[in-house]
Amino acid sequence: MNLSLHKNQAEIKADLQITGSKSESNRLLILQALYPEIEIENLSNSDDTVVLKKALEKGDGLIDIHHAGTAMRFLTAYFACKEGCEVEITGSKRMKQRPIRLLVDALQRMGADIEYKNEVGFPPLIIKGKRLHANSVKLKANISSQYISALMLIGSSLPNGLEIILEGQVTSTPYILMTLEILKQAGIEGNFKDDRVYIAPVNKLEPASIAVESDWSSASYFYSIAAISESAEIKLSNYRKDSRQGDSCLAEIYQHFGVQTEYSKNSILLKNEKMKRSIRINEDLRNSPDIAQTIAVTCLALGMECVLEGLHTLKIKETDRLLALKNEMEKFGARVHITDDCLHLLPTKTLAKDILIETYNDHRMAMAFAPLALKTSFSIKDAGVVSKSYPDFWKDLKELGFETQEII
Repeated sequence: MNLSLHKNQAEIKADLQITGSKSESNRLLILQALYPEIEIENLSNSDDTVVLKKALEKGDGLIDIHHAGTAMRFLTAYFACKEGCEVEITGSKRMKQRPIRLLVDALQRMGADIEYKNEVGFPPLIIKGKRLHANSVKLKANISSQYISALMLIGSSLPNGLEIILEGQVTSTPYILMTLEILKQAGIEGNFKDDRVYIAPVNKLEPASIAVESDWSSASYFYSIAAISESAEIKLSNYRKDSRQGDSCLAEIYQHFGVQTEYSKNSILLKNEKMKRSIRINEDLRNSPDIAQTIAVTCLALGMECVLEGLHTLKIKETDRLLALKNEMEKFGARVHITDDCLHLLPTKTLAKDILIETYNDHRMAMAFAPLALKTSFSIKDAGVVSKSYPDFWKDLKELGFETQEII
């Protein structure tokens, strides 16, 4: 499905209910599989969460997780410690290019029975589940925090718990803290200090009902809309000021764009206060890389310069997001320089029209560029890719007055 986008500059006002966080939902589903006493409220309706849920329900045989990177990492650890199961985990063509060796090596050192079906270091994986007895493992920490979280989630099911010794600078620390907080909500003790994460052993939990906060990554697109618009009041439900999600830093970052965040008991209100914007944005996003695309496109729309650093994990996402951003922004006339971990966008005075945006099977490419319709006309290829994390995105955009038209 290809969509053309259009939005006249006018007041933007809406009250939206955003789906539950994919990151929180996927962590809770693994815990629920280990401890059925856990109940989950406001579960994400994203493709990634649906795929993970179905895989856990199937529990054996061929498991195809398509594009879901989080599911690949979390399920690898889960099935490795599930006694008696035999699974082959595979995915899309891109998933078979995404590295998983660091996690597999760690699990194998813990005694796991995991083999590569094809190329060493990459899916598909053949896993024979068994009881793991190791209580300590070392893991490089500068590649993906999902490897760490995957081990944290199974740690309490091991006879003596698990100590994870982290080597190198930790990437995306807020996601590790999120995992730790979710474990504690479920009744599992753990701590993270210096280069060590420890998860205590648990046989059975007391029944617990845990509500999933709405997804802050999804909120980023509405921050972008508020920043680019002439006037905006957008209310988003199921958000907390004390959020454990790393992308909640949006509220602070978007003050540079003149967007203020008002918190109430269970929602946030985004307002464009028409305040003076910063001339240049310089952010280190090593702890929140998923909002890099959104920020870059916001700066493109407003003719602002930006330097975004700490983006080394973007090269191993659904696509090489740094290269994809450069390719698509340059179609509008932007000047963009990238390295392995940095994007530098120079100010763009005028934007080209009637561009076709490639999405590269990446949901965030589609959603990050959508707010640009406030400034110029363009179309998005394979717009349905948003279902990976936010199936209702185009419907919610219409609530804000955006016009979408399917094109051939």
